[in-house]
Amino acid sequence: MYDVAIVGGGIIGLAATRELLLRHPSLKVANLEKEAALARHQTGHNSGVIHSGIYYKPGSLKAKLCVEGRKLIWRYCEEKRIEYRQVGKLIVATEPSELERLNELMKRGIENGIENLQMLDERGIREREPHCAGIAAIFSPVTGIVDWNLVSLAYADDARTMGAQLLLNHEVTRMLRKGARTILQTRDGGEVEAKYVITCGGLYSDRLAQMTGGARDPKIIPFRGDYLILRPEKRYLVRGNIYPVPDPSFPFLGVHFTPRMDGSIWLGPNAVLAFAREGYAFSKVDVRDLGEALTYPGFIKLAAKHWRTGMAELYRDLNRVAYVKALQRYIPELQPEDCLPGPSGVRAQAMEADGSLVDDFVFEGEDGVMHVRNAPSPGATSSLAIGKYIVDTAEKRFSLS
Repeated sequence: MYDVAIVGGGIIGLAATRELLLRHPSLKVANLEKEAALARHQTGHNSGVIHSGIYYKPGSLKAKLCVEGRKLIWRYCEEKRIEYRQVGKLIVATEPSELERLNELMKRGIENGIENLQMLDERGIREREPHCAGIAAIFSPVTGIVDWNLVSLAYADDARTMGAQLLLNHEVTRMLRKGARTILQTRDGGEVEAKYVITCGGLYSDRLAQMTGGARDPKIIPFRGDYLILRPEKRYLVRGNIYPVPDPSFPFLGVHFTPRMDGSIWLGPNAVLAFAREGYAFSKVDVRDLGEALTYPGFIKLAAKHWRTGMAELYRDLNRVAYVKALQRYIPELQPEDCLPGPSGVRAQAMEADGSLVDDFVFEGEDGVMHVRNAPSPGATSSLAIGKYIVDTAEKRFSLS
C-alpha cells in the first residue's frame, strides 16, 4: 500500500509528486497515468508560453501562483539546463475602443507585480514588431517560451529518482474509500491502495471528483483549439508573442501569435466545442462526452449567449481564409498561402451550471482525498507553485508524517 497516490501524469500531477517527495522523502508515493506515456494531453498540446501573470484578477490563485511559478520555472530550467527564452509579449490594441481595457490591464499587471511592463505607442510597437499593426500595446519582457514536455519529463525524472513509482497504463475507473485507505480500481482490473489520494486529472478532473462524492460542478467542457503554422520563409513577420486585448464580454482570449522553441510560429488558436474530451480532430466523436456537454445547463446557457461568436469560431475552423482574416488584424501582410495546417489542443474548460466559466484554479477534497478541479492555462507556468500549494494543503488535511 502506498502512502499517497497521485492520479494524473501531466505537468501538474508530476509537479505535485516531485514536491511531495522533496518534503517527505520517506513516503511511498505512486503516480498513476492512464496513457502509455506521460504528458500526453493538455501538457503535450501546450502552446509553450511562460506567462507573466498580467491577465489574472489581483489576489486570485491564478495571479499569485502564476507569478510565483514563473520565477520558479526560470530557476528550475537553469538548474536542469533546459533551454527557455524570454521573447516577450505584446498585448496589442488595434482600435480606440480597446484602449480603456488596455489601460486597466496595465494597472492589473502592476498590481500583480509583473516586472518592467511598458506601454507603447504605434511607433513603439513597430520597433518591437515591425510587421504588427496597432495603436497601443503593453510590452511584457518577462513572458517567455519553453518546451513544457521537456519540463514535465524532468519533473518525472526527479520524482523517480526520489523513489516515486510512475505507473503508466493505469486508468482509474473507480475510487473506494475504506476506513483509512482508498482503493483505486483501474481499467485493466488491477487495484492500487493508498492512505491518501490526490487527483490531477485535467480533462477528467470532474469525473474523478465525482468518484468520491464530489459535486457535479464545476463541469469540464472540452474546447478544441486549432493552430496554423507560419511557413518558414515567413517567420520574419513575427519576433515574439503577439496577443489581443482580452474582451470580458467573450469567453475566450482570441487568436494570437506564438513563437516556439523549435523556431516555428504558431497562429491561433480558435475555440470550438470538442466532440470528445480527447477530440484533437474535428472527426473525433465520443458519444458520452458530447452528450454530457450538449445537455449540461451551463453549456446551453453559454451557447445561447454567445452563439454568434461560436458560429464564427466554427466557420473560421473550417475556412482558412476567414481564419487568416482574424489574424490579419495584427499582421496585415499575412496571407492564407503563408500558413500551413498546425496542431490542435483541447482545453479542459471548467464551467458552472449558470454558464459562467471558472476563472481561477479550484481545489477541493473529501476524507483522505484531494482533487485539483480546475488548473488550465497558466497551469504549466504555475506548475511548481501549484505543486507547492497542493502539498501545503495535503499537509493540513492528511497525516503525512
